[in-house]
Amino acid sequence: MSPPRPPSRSPSKKDVPERRRNRPLREVLDEFLSHARELARRARDMNHAELDYAQQRLEWLADEVWGAATGQEPQPPP
Repeated sequence: MSPPRPPSRSPSKKDVPERRRNRPLREVLDEFLSHARELARRARDMNHAELDYAQQRLEWLADEVWGAATGQEPQPPP
């Protein structure tokens, strides 16, 4: 037998995910997801240079997401 489930409750403002309150984070997350979806659709047809650029762009966008989520400026590449 499984344990009883806690009663469901509607989320309070405190429970709302950060990206719903942080517009810059939401925008960069949307761009990241859009790029990742496009890459997933086209990866087989991309040449080596296109794949390299797509990977770099994913890394740049991930840095932007991190910065927007934590309030930190992205670190320049070494």
